Amino acid sequence: MVGATIAMFVIAAGMYAYVFMRTPEAGFKALRAGGGTMLQTLPLLVFAFALVGLANVAAPRDLIGRWLGGQSGHRGIWLGCLAGAVCPGGPYVSFPLVAAIYQAGASVGAVVAFVTAWSLWAVARLPMEIGLLGPRLTLMRLASTLVFPPIAGYIAHYAFGRAA
Repeated sequence: MVGATIAMFVIAAGMYAYVFMRTPEAGFKALRAGGGTMLQTLPLLVFAFALVGLANVAAPRDLIGRWLGGQSGHRGIWLGCLAGAVCPGGPYVSFPLVAAIYQAGASVGAVVAFVTAWSLWAVARLPMEIGLLGPRLTLMRLASTLVFPPIAGYIAHYAFGRAA
């Protein structure tokens, strides 16, 4: 995590330095745009991480272990798929939640199934997708992705479950 943060800092600093050297006005415009995005996103991040803190403390480890843990087998992978499909919000909400359930004892298979279903099945996104792409294209896209979350969960479970 620290390495990724340092890499992002170096890339951003280098790009800002380049833009400022070429056109200072564009650099200031970029800083204002980035700051605006940060101010807009910051409340969401604060509350998402507050919920993760609550989940870390309040999530009963034995319950998560029983339903999503390594011994849950098929049930854990399919529950991970279902939870990922219905999880609302973007990555600022879902990934902290996934980290919390993983730390509370969810298996790598259930977590991979969750993330993959969140990415591909996202029930909360369907009305927007149907509105913009139409029901036919949305159904084709959804049908073509139905097998991937459980397959990804099973691959993770059998290939990496013991190593995690």
